[in-house]
Amino acid sequence: MANLNRVLLIGNLTRDPEIRYTPKGTAVAEIGIAVNRVFSGEDGEKREEVTFVDVTLWSRLAEIAEQYLKKGRSVFIEGRLQLDSWDDKQTGQKRSRLRVVGENLQMLGSRGEGEPSGTGASTAPRRSAPAPAPRPNPPRDPDLDTEPDDIPF
Repeated sequence: MANLNRVLLIGNLTRDPEIRYTPKGTAVAEIGIAVNRVFSGEDGEKREEVTFVDVTLWSRLAEIAEQYLKKGRSVFIEGRLQLDSWDDKQTGQKRSRLRVVGENLQMLGSRGEGEPSGTGASTAPRRSAPAPAPRPNPPRDPDLDTEPDDIPF
């Protein structure tokens, strides 16, 4: 019998990543994302449904998330479902939680997305790119009436 456990999600972070380390020093980050679904109801009116998903990231992926992701940032997560089960110490009841273990992460949107506008705040130093070298003007063709920059192709 064939098996497949693959999850693909695009959503926005609901909180900043929470990182911790195992006793052996492996980084583990917990993030939450909100995934929206827009659909038309029976009355034809558009509706929106939001699903909140907990995602766990390990090792280098967790460190990248801590360094670059902030609340509100759009991300693409590829991973697998994992069911955690435990006994609640307070009530003695059996509890479970379904979550996604992220195996790949891609940041979407602009670099500053998710930051308050105008603050320019960032955890990573930004390097300014060198200014491009000025382009020399092309030689002028005396037979043409138009500027080379005005030609639409």
